[in-house]
Amino acid sequence: MERAIIEGAAGGFRSIELNADDTVSAIDQTLLPFEFRIAVLRSSDDCLRAIKDMVVRGAPLIGAAAAFGLFLAAKEAPAELWDRYLRERAAALLATRPTAVNLERALSSVLAAALAADSRARAEVLARAEALRIAEEDADRCRMIGLHGLELIKKVFELEGRRVNVLTHCNAGALACVDFGTATAPIYAAQAAGIPVHVWVDETRPRNQGASLTAWELGRRGVAHTLICDNTGGHLMQHGMVDLVITGADRVAASGDAANKIGTYLKALAARDNGVPFYVALPSSSFDWSITDGIAEIPIEERSPEEVRYVEGLHHGERTRVLICPEATDAANYGFDVTPARLIDGLVTERGICAAEAAAIAALFPEGAT
Repeated sequence: MERAIIEGAAGGFRSIELNADDTVSAIDQTLLPFEFRIAVLRSSDDCLRAIKDMVVRGAPLIGAAAAFGLFLAAKEAPAELWDRYLRERAAALLATRPTAVNLERALSSVLAAALAADSRARAEVLARAEALRIAEEDADRCRMIGLHGLELIKKVFELEGRRVNVLTHCNAGALACVDFGTATAPIYAAQAAGIPVHVWVDETRPRNQGASLTAWELGRRGVAHTLICDNTGGHLMQHGMVDLVITGADRVAASGDAANKIGTYLKALAARDNGVPFYVALPSSSFDWSITDGIAEIPIEERSPEEVRYVEGLHHGERTRVLICPEATDAANYGFDVTPARLIDGLVTERGICAAEAAAIAALFPEGAT
């Protein structure tokens, strides 16, 4: 199973797979970059814990994981009152992570498919098919994001005739999706097209997803990259060392406001001040058509202060957790911030690139806007 996951359609790996025995295999992202291990999820509770504990993370991936979790719930459900059991399991899975809209959308889709059945056995069949469809659709959407985003990198290369420097924040790579990634998909497409590209990788405190996940992923793909402190981006932009910024998103409002990992807003401000194009890459499943004011309406997850007070790393071959502040010091840990649409130069989607404006988004996705 490790081979099946590593060798994904992108030439890298798939982060999650449904096995022949109807268990689910996922890369345990809490152990990267020091250990590669496959977590086998055998129940809806396993999927719930994997999402909550960030064994799997990234908006598209947790949507796929939740979809498989609800399929496993259909297998577990009693013959009587199976529909009530599925609704309860869907509610429990939904409560794990509040910011990413993909989670809610995937659960709603699988639940609707299952509840259309006239028996528990039929519900299991329908839930399985819908969960697989969601996973495959995510991979295909990310592949298309890469092809459209490639044009942005190609434009810089043709204009400048040199290596293109892309800055990204957090991990919006294949690890955050089923395959390809969102922000990384154009980078992988550029690499495949023979365009020299280099990535500035924000460490992304407090969980260091850039350092532990993006750097690991880019390294496996042979993409040139440099790890930087979160506060370095503005300096690089001032000195012409960043050609464009591409980030992912966990939820994007119908107006174009985009929620992403905490610190993204500051990168957008620095990019605007220095004339550096700032793009958000996302599949259409990350749009929330019910929200028009992202700052006011997108729920922001607050995580444990211990993630801020401690850092984890490798010391003499052993994983170590180290306190970095006085023991009595409390910490605040907001997981995401919202970048206003006015700071975003464009949204890179599976259907193309559009302005971060309500009318432009609606023109590209009329079915969602209505």
